[in-house]
Amino acid sequence: MTDLQFLEWETDGPVATVWLNRAPVNAVDQQFYREIRSFFGDLERHLPEARVVVLAGRGKHFCAGNDLAAFQTLDPENAPEQLQRAREAFWAIYDSAYPVIAAVHGVAVGTGLAIAASCDLVVAAEGARFATPEVNVGVLGGAKHLSRLVPQGMVRLMHYTGDLYPAERLLPYGGIVEIVPQEQLIDRARELARSIARHSPVTLRLAKRSLNGIEYRDLKTGYEFEQSQTRELSGYEDSKEAVNAFLERREPVYTGR
Repeated sequence: MTDLQFLEWETDGPVATVWLNRAPVNAVDQQFYREIRSFFGDLERHLPEARVVVLAGRGKHFCAGNDLAAFQTLDPENAPEQLQRAREAFWAIYDSAYPVIAAVHGVAVGTGLAIAASCDLVVAAEGARFATPEVNVGVLGGAKHLSRLVPQGMVRLMHYTGDLYPAERLLPYGGIVEIVPQEQLIDRARELARSIARHSPVTLRLAKRSLNGIEYRDLKTGYEFEQSQTRELSGYEDSKEAVNAFLERREPVYTGR
C-alpha cells in the first residue's frame, strides 16, 4: 500500500513521528485500519533510518475511536472480516520492528485506547482522557488492551461504565509513564524516544521481540525465551561493540550488524 490517506510521518535522525490524521477526531474506519496494518507491519521499509517511533494524533484528539457508522450495519455475517482488520492493525503496532511511544492528547477511547495500549510506552498530555466506551454503542472490546495500562479492578470499572477517565487517574498504575503539559507532549515523547534510540538498532529490535514474547509467560519460560534472544544477539557485531565500548569507557558506534 503506497497511497496512505490518514497517516503522515517525519523523521529526525533515529526518531520518527507518525501522525494519525483523519479529521475531525481521527476516528478509524476500515481503510484507516488497513493503512495502520500496512504501515506498521513494514516499518523498516517506510522508516529505514528510524530506531524508535512516536505515534501522535493531529487535531483535537489522539483518536476518538472506531467510526461509529460501521456499527450501524455490523451483524454476525460481516463482523468477522471487519473485526479482523481491527486486530491486524493493533497487532501491527504491537509487533512492529521498532519501539513505539504513544503521545496522547485529547481523548483515546475504544480503538484509540487500543492503539495507544498497543504501543510500548504511553506519554499523556494534561487533560487527556481514556475510555473503553464500547458498552455505550452496543459492542465489546478494548478491555484486554486496557489491561496493559491498569489492573483488573480498574479495567472492569472503565469497561462496565464506559465513562471517560482522566490520565491522572490512570497514572499511578504505571501504564502511562508520564503526564506533561500539552504544549510539551511531542517534545517530551521525542526526548524519551531519543533516550531509547541511542542503543543499537538490532538490540532494540530483539529487545522488543523479547519483551513481547515474555509478557504473558511465567517466570521460567519467560526467562528462557529472553536467553534465546541473547543467544541470537550474541552473533551480531553490535553486541560485542556494546560491551567493548562499556569496558573501554567510550561511546559505542553501532552499525546494525
